[in-house]
Amino acid sequence: MSFIRPLLTIKNAQSQFRLISRSMATEMSFTFASPAQVIYNQARNVKQVDVPSLSGSFGILANHVPTLAVLKPGIVTVTETEGAVKKFFVSSGSVAVNADSSVQVLAEEAFPVEQLDLKAAQEQLAEAQASLSSASSDVAKAEAQVAVETAEAVVRAIQTGV
Repeated sequence: MSFIRPLLTIKNAQSQFRLISRSMATEMSFTFASPAQVIYNQARNVKQVDVPSLSGSFGILANHVPTLAVLKPGIVTVTETEGAVKKFFVSSGSVAVNADSSVQVLAEEAFPVEQLDLKAAQEQLAEAQASLSSASSDVAKAEAQVAVETAEAVVRAIQTGV
């Protein structure tokens, strides 16, 4: 007598149900927030989200495979169903894509790209590079390197939109 075979049948039936219910989602529920503000809260008017992650940038549509990723400094691009495209600079954070087509982007910092100041970003980059040059401990070097990479990403975002 097999005790495992009936469990396999139950598991197969459950995964078929998940597959059927997942395939019916035609829109995503999108949440995008930072500690300072909620930019989108379970919005249904979002068609696509492009995010920069440590493993590479990727786009998210409804029915995207469930994913969990760490954000790197860069641009999050949100394309709304009406065609409006909004770009935000994020310094770090995480993105979660769930089987029900809900997506959460939680950023340490998030700012609309058009609000960023190129001159201030270049000054910040120069300061970060000076801190990296003068850092004496491994911790100080690591913190300065993160500051340099983030400032470089801000400058690149302002200049190129990427």
